[in-house]
Amino acid sequence: MKSAIMLITLAALAWTGAAFAKPVRQWTDATTGHRIVQITHEPAGAASLYFHQNSYTPQGDKMVISTPDGISVVTLADWSVTPLVKGRDLQLLFTGRRTRSAYYASRRRDDAGGATTIFAADIDSGRTRRIATVAKGSIGSINADESLLLGQWAASDRPLQPDGTKKGGEPEIKQQFGQANYAATGPDGQPLTFAEAKEVRLNERLEAKIPMEIFTIDIRTGERKVVVASTDWLNHVQFSPTDPGLIMYCHEGPWHKVDRIWTIRTDGTGKQLVHKRFMNMEIAGHEFFSPDGKWIWYDLQTPRGEVFWLAGYELATGRRRWYHVDRDMWSVHYNQAPDLAHFSGDGGDAEMVAHAPDGKYLYRFTPRDIPDVAGIHADNAADLVAPGTFEAEKIVDMRRHDYRLEPNITFTPDGQWMVFRSNMDGSNQVYAVKVTK
Repeated sequence: MKSAIMLITLAALAWTGAAFAKPVRQWTDATTGHRIVQITHEPAGAASLYFHQNSYTPQGDKMVISTPDGISVVTLADWSVTPLVKGRDLQLLFTGRRTRSAYYASRRRDDAGGATTIFAADIDSGRTRRIATVAKGSIGSINADESLLLGQWAASDRPLQPDGTKKGGEPEIKQQFGQANYAATGPDGQPLTFAEAKEVRLNERLEAKIPMEIFTIDIRTGERKVVVASTDWLNHVQFSPTDPGLIMYCHEGPWHKVDRIWTIRTDGTGKQLVHKRFMNMEIAGHEFFSPDGKWIWYDLQTPRGEVFWLAGYELATGRRRWYHVDRDMWSVHYNQAPDLAHFSGDGGDAEMVAHAPDGKYLYRFTPRDIPDVAGIHADNAADLVAPGTFEAEKIVDMRRHDYRLEPNITFTPDGQWMVFRSNMDGSNQVYAVKVTK
């Protein structure tokens, strides 16, 4: 009898321990009815990866995040957080699509030359291995078979903001725990809004004509190969999630001033502009690959701040599909669910490009095609943009969120949750929301 009681007691203690290991904050959003989990509780904040960076294992069971003390692993089944690599000077980059590896960068404080070493940590065992040393530049992506690193280098790393809080030659994934900080005055000497000040700083960086390179590093041999060299501002480098030889990158700057989205092969061939602007003040950007690597999607506005689309370009055929987005549902970043049937949007505040009066929500979008009237098709219909609309559902009320920190939504591999960053309760933390109610 005593042994039976002891077993019951031990089981209860084990259950209690497991319960305490899970996030203590879970609630139902009063506005949307969706369940939210606060994954991290770091006093100094934590961050998930930038929206197009892969943070999940190939098996879809774990995710990596940044914490003040290094890199941690989140088990998606119970949202438990386990340290993986400790170090305050580490930069989490991405996870592999073939192996269960978390890639990160480390730069020695006493290295005046700025060389960076790239490491990979086994997500299960924690064992680390050196991958490559990057003498100049930074790494932004890895290809689908994990044979090549993709990076960018600028001859001068001038800050976008004069106080040095935002760099102009580094990938956007550098923003982790802090919020962007842009400030500038207009021609009348009056302070500009955050969004307009950002445009001023972007233009200053573009006009500086700093020599830049996009390069690959062969993980097996260490060979560095320049793919693109230019005095244009090159940024947002990313490999296709499925094609090991396909690169997408952007010409950065004020979006209405540049033809932004480009693709190229790793051998330097096949350079192609994805979207050519045809209207003054038209903008396109925040491009990303579909999960299957067949489409490129991007925020398109015709013109800026007035008419909003999520636009798609099919790589194999050149077909185009545009989904109209209402002003309040315009989002800083979009993403696509693994089932390809839904998209996410992370909304925006009234000062941002859409000037949305009520746009501070996370959304799930279901695309709806606009059919030909009465089944009558234009002779060249297949060559025209296929239009559509979005059926939108509010997923999270973000009205307490400061959008200087971008939420950067990603879908979990099973498509059941959206992971995002937020400062809704003060510090920057990582959250997940259940897609279905």
